[in-house]
Amino acid sequence: MISIDVQNSAKSSWSNKFIISAIVQGAIITGLTLFIVSAQILISGVNIIQFLSLSFEGPAKWFFLGYIFYLILVVAIAVTAVFYNHLEVDMGKPIRGFRAVLAWIHIVGMNVGGAATTIAMILAGLAGSGILGAILSGDDSALQSNVAIMEQFINPIAACAGLLSIGVLAGGIAYITTFLQKR
Repeated sequence: MISIDVQNSAKSSWSNKFIISAIVQGAIITGLTLFIVSAQILISGVNIIQFLSLSFEGPAKWFFLGYIFYLILVVAIAVTAVFYNHLEVDMGKPIRGFRAVLAWIHIVGMNVGGAATTIAMILAGLAGSGILGAILSGDDSALQSNVAIMEQFINPIAACAGLLSIGVLAGGIAYITTFLQKR
């Protein structure tokens, strides 16, 4: 049974790539979480999460949305690995040629576009709520909401979301065309 698993994992190179990228993205969000918690403990006397929770009406909602979307992104990348495994191992349909190019666009779009979108949202929430300034300056009196700063995040978030969308569309095309191909 072990030899079958080794053979199957060797047949599913795209599944392996997506699993590895899900692990990397999980490590990134874990590192970001540790950074935020460390900054709260070491630098700022303000309970960052409590402050953001109380100010959810304003820019702080972007922090929470970005953070939740990042967690969803990690799960989505891992689930995508299951789809590629189904094609390559269960159905015996390798992804080659133009479909492999589409799969590369998929993995880059999800990992670069998705991560950049969510991190930009997190930073926008931290900057707009005033928490980022308080952490960087070490001065808790700098906690003032700055909605105007949010404007500079709109275009980068939109561009990164566009990259994410292109990646997902390319992956969808790769998946459907591979699924429909004859053995």
